[in-house]
Amino acid sequence: MSNNDKGSLPKIKLIVGLGNPQTNLLSTRHNAGYWYLDKFLNKFNTTLSEDKKLNSYFSKVDYADDQIFLVKPTFFINDSGKSVSSFSKYYKIEPESILVMHDDIDLEVGDIRLKFSGGHGGHNGLRDITNHLGKDYWRLRIGVGHPGTKDLVHNYVLNNPSKQDAEEISLSIGESFQLIDILLDGEFEKFTKQLHTR
Repeated sequence: MSNNDKGSLPKIKLIVGLGNPQTNLLSTRHNAGYWYLDKFLNKFNTTLSEDKKLNSYFSKVDYADDQIFLVKPTFFINDSGKSVSSFSKYYKIEPESILVMHDDIDLEVGDIRLKFSGGHGGHNGLRDITNHLGKDYWRLRIGVGHPGTKDLVHNYVLNNPSKQDAEEISLSIGESFQLIDILLDGEFEKFTKQLHTR
């Protein structure tokens, strides 16, 4: 898909932060998507309510004469697709209008990138979402760094980042969130350009 095609895509209607809901895992690298979603909750001064039928914690907010859903799946991250699929189908939201925010070990700590469509990169949460929805949805990739070898990845993402890494991730989330209205307005190319040059 070319950049021109990206510009013609519909606006974001469903924003999903990936993570594990268990209390002792909330500060782990795998929960970076949760951390980013919390920025939206602050922006719109809202909290999440549980919808057990849709396996989600969610909030519906008004933005530019439209409505956007903010969601944290109630399932563990590897089963995120069940939540995203049930929620999007109930509210008739197409994959092209979905933004999934997640940790990414292939990006350096503090690096954040926007991507439309593509593979799951070994991320089991994305793998499950793609199995349910197909690959054509937006991803906001939050860099958490790589432990060095594949066999260390599982424990790495399920552990807390160092104090310095946590500060860098938090700073990158905060800085990129300053551009978020550009993304919500559907100016994907402009958001990507400013995000990559920040």
